[in-house]
Amino acid sequence: MEFPFDINQLFSERVSILDQTLVAGRKSAGRPDLQEQIATVIDGLGKASAKAQQLPAPITSASKLQSQRHQIYLLKDGEHSGGRGVAVGFLKVGYKKLFLLDRQGAHIEAEPLCVLDFYIAENLQRHGYGLELFDFMLQHKNLEPVLMAYDRPSPKFLSFLAKHYCLTQSVPQVNNFVVFEGFFHNKTAAQLRKVPPKKLEGEIKPYSLMEREVVRQEQKTLPWPFAPPQSPQRSVSSQCSHSLSVGSSPSRMPPRFAQSASPGGNRDQSPQSPHIDRCRARRASSLNRSQLGFH
Repeated sequence: MEFPFDINQLFSERVSILDQTLVAGRKSAGRPDLQEQIATVIDGLGKASAKAQQLPAPITSASKLQSQRHQIYLLKDGEHSGGRGVAVGFLKVGYKKLFLLDRQGAHIEAEPLCVLDFYIAENLQRHGYGLELFDFMLQHKNLEPVLMAYDRPSPKFLSFLAKHYCLTQSVPQVNNFVVFEGFFHNKTAAQLRKVPPKKLEGEIKPYSLMEREVVRQEQKTLPWPFAPPQSPQRSVSSQCSHSLSVGSSPSRMPPRFAQSASPGGNRDQSPQSPHIDRCRARRASSLNRSQLGFH
């Protein structure tokens, strides 16, 4: 693909690796004018790729590259266009966290390197450029193609993989990514992790073990207003009041204690205090005086 500026001036190497900085070599570093031209090349190739794949919108652009941690391998031919060079095509890759299915149907969580977009200009296809670009990426990443995932590969790309890398048997997935036989076999345990099945809702308990133990301790002890100062019952109740919600505050008397503390209950089982003793003595004295006729 030709552009109205010198491609060789932008890209000094035959294959340039671009990231979110939009810098290709030392020449373009700190040069906004050259970075703008690099963005123009990326946008042009991205639009051509979307058109070739019949996509509604480009999935590769300079703005997308600047906001994502992806890489673009851009191939040029410096001898075309009167020595100014042409952009032959590009290959975009990036790591993606995927949930995949193996042959047994088990859910596997993985983060492989993925091919996200791949395009060679139509008038330069079938000249070995695609194989050159793909092999460069594999060598740079030190990776085998079977260990990669492929995002919505076109029929032409699938034929390319089958012809040059013998990737023919894919493992069906429920998403847009394609992985091939050998992907799961050659991955280490650190790279692949089986996703545990979700717990049934019936197994979810309303309280934790610690909270249930606190409730049991509260039910065994007296309500805090009636516990003697510095008593174990009072200290346990105080600790419980900090660990539970307002609804289980010890200020709310359990029914069995409310009954025993009410008039007519079993007073012998209720805790005694000097204040309560004085009240009972004063009430008994008043009752005796009334029975003897004193007013």
